[in-house]
Amino acid sequence: MSKNAPLSGLRILVVEDVFLVACDLADQLTAAGCEVVGPVPSVEQAFQRMDGLVLDGALLDVNLRGERSFPIAEHFATEGIPFIFLTGYDSVTVFPERFRESPRLLKPVDAGVLTEAVANFRRT
Repeated sequence: MSKNAPLSGLRILVVEDVFLVACDLADQLTAAGCEVVGPVPSVEQAFQRMDGLVLDGALLDVNLRGERSFPIAEHFATEGIPFIFLTGYDSVTVFPERFRESPRLLKPVDAGVLTEAVANFRRT
């Protein structure tokens, strides 16, 4: 694994509804060696986009224009695929009980922190 591409070989779904944030996340992941699926701005589009794909993990914005990303997280949890919530919320009460201990990063996300967090997908 190259130091310049620490996430080489990982296929990561990005679910984020704010265009500039989505592009920034995709750029950071691509620069670290990921194959980015998306970004997609809604739960429906996420399910459409990941249909038939093998994914190594996902970044899930919690609030997608009033819609929550928890159905996607439920799918990944059932399939044993790691994911990280991205959120501006610092309270766990936003999360259903099942996901209160799930990994999450507060936005805005530092590129180094993001890379390190996604690198943990290899170890799960």
